Amino acid sequence: MKIGFLACPATMPSTGGERRGDAFEHDLQVAALRPALEARGGSLTEIDWHSPLEDFAAFDLVLLGTVWDYQDHADAFVAKIDAIEKAGTIVCNSPNLVRWNIDKAYLKDLAAQGAQTIPTKWAANAGRADIVSALKFFGSDKVVVKLRVGGGAIGQEIFSKADLPAADWRMGAPALIQPFLPTIQQEGELSFVFIDGAFSHAIQKTPASGEYRIQSLYGGKETPITPSDADIACALTIMQALPGDPPLYARIDMLRADAEGADGSLLLMEAEVIEPFLYPMQGPDLGDRIAEAIVARLR
Repeated sequence: MKIGFLACPATMPSTGGERRGDAFEHDLQVAALRPALEARGGSLTEIDWHSPLEDFAAFDLVLLGTVWDYQDHADAFVAKIDAIEKAGTIVCNSPNLVRWNIDKAYLKDLAAQGAQTIPTKWAANAGRADIVSALKFFGSDKVVVKLRVGGGAIGQEIFSKADLPAADWRMGAPALIQPFLPTIQQEGELSFVFIDGAFSHAIQKTPASGEYRIQSLYGGKETPITPSDADIACALTIMQALPGDPPLYARIDMLRADAEGADGSLLLMEAEVIEPFLYPMQGPDLGDRIAEAIVARLR
C-alpha cells in the first residue's frame, strides 16, 4: 500500500527553497498519517504535484495534501490529477469533486440545496464601484472581498465606508464580496472535520488581536471544541449535499450568525475538499481514521 502525499515547493521540506510560514501544518499532517499507514503495512511519500506524471505511477493512492499553490495553476492542477487518475491511481479527493470545489461559485449550488450561506455578491473583476454598491446592498459598514479561486485568505481584501479602495483599484480576478460579520472576531470560525462522511473533530479558530483572518499565517489560534449535536448536524447537512460519494476527507467551515446568542444558527463559509488543514493536533485519532478509510478504498 503505497500512498503519495501531494505537496508543492512552499511545503516540501527537502526542495532547498524557502518554505511558507505555515508549512509546519504540512509536517503535522504527515506526522499523523505516516505512522498510521505504516502500522497497516503501508507507506507515505511526499511528492511535489508538479513532478512528471510517471513519478506518480508507483502509488496506489494519492492524497492532495498541501498543494497550496494550486490556485496559481488551477487548470494545470486539475489536468494533472485527472491524468494521475486516468493512469490508474486513486486520487483523494476525486478530480470531479475538485473541479466543482475549486471555484467558490460552488456556494451557489449549496445555497440552492438549502444551505445557509453568508450573503454574497459576485464580481468578474471587482472595482471601487462594486465595493460601494455592496456596502449599500448589505447595509454593512465593512465588506470582505475574496478570490473565487484561492485559499488561505491570500489575496483577500477588506474595505469599509471610511476606508474605500482607490478609484482605480481592481481585484484583478473573479471575486465574491460578503459583509464582514463581527462574529469572526468574537466566537471565531468553527471547523468541522469529516473522514469518509463521518464527523471526526471540531476546532474553534480565532484571530489575533486586531485581525479578522483566522489562519496561522496571521496569528490565528486553534482550540479543540466539543460542538453541540445541533451544530454537528448543521455541518453534516452540508457534507451530505456535496456531489458524489462521501469524500475521503472534508472540512466544513462555519460562522455563527449572531455570537450574542439571539440567533445560534451557523452560516457556511466554505466546504473545503481540496487541501484543507485537518488539525491533527486537535484530533489525535485523525491519522488512524484516514488510514482506515484509505485501506477500505484500496480493498
